[in-house]
Amino acid sequence: MVNVVEIRLKKAGKLYQFDPVDFTLEPGHNVVVETARGLEVGRVVNGPREIAEDKLEAPLKPVVRMATEEDIEHRHTVCRAEAQAMVECQELVVKLNLPMKCLAAEYNLDESHVTIYFSSEGRVDFRELVRELGRKLRIRVELRQVGPRDETKLLGGYGRCGRELCCVNYLVDFAPVSIKMAKEQNLPLNPVKISGVCGRLLCCLGHEYETYKCMNEERARAAQAEAAAMAARGAVAPSNRPVSPEPEDKIGVTPITEADDQVAPGQAPAAEAGTGHKRRRRRRR
Repeated sequence: MVNVVEIRLKKAGKLYQFDPVDFTLEPGHNVVVETARGLEVGRVVNGPREIAEDKLEAPLKPVVRMATEEDIEHRHTVCRAEAQAMVECQELVVKLNLPMKCLAAEYNLDESHVTIYFSSEGRVDFRELVRELGRKLRIRVELRQVGPRDETKLLGGYGRCGRELCCVNYLVDFAPVSIKMAKEQNLPLNPVKISGVCGRLLCCLGHEYETYKCMNEERARAAQAEAAAMAARGAVAPSNRPVSPEPEDKIGVTPITEADDQVAPGQAPAAEAGTGHKRRRRRRR
């Protein structure tokens, strides 16, 4: 068993496992951790707990120390350096005529490493860009290409509902979304109405999909039960009749022997049936 603590490095970011060492950590504590990009400030989400070694996502890196007020303030001042890195990157992209769009820059805590996110319709050979940018900034530079959904998450914004985008606010991973989810919820299949800021299907289509799926299945079972009950009474169920789902024990079925002495729709009275039979016999004579 291994003792781990789960820490998030940025808002709505992925949870990473770290070795708590000898620190007493609780959810909400700010800590400085060692990552592949150097030292970074993160927030504890889940306190220390023991898990099996085979469930480790990656080799554990340690928690270096508790974050101080200076660390938090320094993280805010790094934003100016990130803005300058974006300006330098944009100028080099234009100079080298690269088909790419720079989205955001992220420095680590000690400003020894910067990650620049970009989007592009195809693959881009940015080796020369990395060399030129590293020479100007005098630090290690990493470029990372992202897709449309991650691009929107980086830039932020508000959806058609008027609220902050789900991916910016709380979504950690992007679950698969299909047009089947819109059909199940009886939504218009107009791509403009069911697409988000990123141009892809709305992530919120999956939020209530399971609820609508279960509700529609219950309605279908209730409709079948009512149709069977009406067939047992000799009546024909209308094709377009709203049905409210009810428990099966509340659906009453009247046996044919107990049905009222009424003529079913489409059935001729007994007297007329006999007369018609005699007339047919007379014609035969």
